[in-house]
Amino acid sequence: MLLQIHPVDPQARLIRQAVDILRNGGVVIYPTDTIYGIGCDILQPKAIDRICRLKGIEPHKANLSFICNDLSHLSEFAKPIATPTFRILKKHLPGPYTFILPASNMVPRVLQSNKSTIGLRIPDHPIALALVRELGRPILSTSLPGDQVEDTTDPDVMYENYGNQVEAVIDGGPGGTTPSTVVDCTSNVPMVIREGAGEWVG
Repeated sequence: MLLQIHPVDPQARLIRQAVDILRNGGVVIYPTDTIYGIGCDILQPKAIDRICRLKGIEPHKANLSFICNDLSHLSEFAKPIATPTFRILKKHLPGPYTFILPASNMVPRVLQSNKSTIGLRIPDHPIALALVRELGRPILSTSLPGDQVEDTTDPDVMYENYGNQVEAVIDGGPGGTTPSTVVDCTSNVPMVIREGAGEWVG
């Protein structure tokens, strides 16, 4: 299914349709403030497994981000963080950043093993935020595989490539080509481990 959703003023009916897919264990491709992502409901382990198979990775080794619409889920899926770290998150989010944080025991079992961190994302994009807000919990997400720029920026090409492997591709217009900036906040001094779309000044 190809869902055309307005990138600035998402239609509530279509957001609900996409969220129904997520709640029923489906996988969707959707736009963010950086590149398009592929995601599912964090409470659907079979959907998480499907995403990992599509990427050719093992779930407990996967670099999956927790897509939230605000910091309210922080205490649920991350261990308590220091006040300076919380201030950094508030300063940069929503925005094109992924923050690596110590994971709590609430992280889905399929992702556990030696993985003791989560990647927290709050994209500054109306569609992504509307999806999470309607779902009421984070979307577990990762980037799309692809060799050509069109593979990850053109919704029609994404639908052609993955339409038989996902339940919906959300067309929110052309996607970006630069991923988020990744910042490791598991120690006292935040460290940029991937330069991306977000400028980092600490």
